[in-house]
Amino acid sequence: MNKDNLIVEKTKGFAIQIIHLYLYLSKEKKEYVLSKQILRSGTSIGANVKEATQAQSKADFISKMSIALKEASETEYWLELLKETTFLSENQFNEINKENESIIKIITKIIKTSKITHTKK
Repeated sequence: MNKDNLIVEKTKGFAIQIIHLYLYLSKEKKEYVLSKQILRSGTSIGANVKEATQAQSKADFISKMSIALKEASETEYWLELLKETTFLSENQFNEINKENESIIKIITKIIKTSKITHTKK
């Protein structure tokens, strides 16, 4: 499995976790504002990664992956707010944030590698 497929699968799995988190926050915790924000940003990561797989050029690929990285960073922010406002326990936060951090590292590496190969041409 190449990195592109790994990150597509990883971000899709993360989006599913985010959907479950949204359902938990809205149904169990009656939290509707932050939960919608994290639903939007957390599912957008995988959507942009998937879109990048059909990029029209290397520059387009880098752009889409960069958007995915920004969405992952935004998701990290919402997770931190949910933890600091006690909608998420420390354990809940650590579990999902660890996955998000892993995604950020992989996407960052993909972007850096793509930029190197893009500038060599």
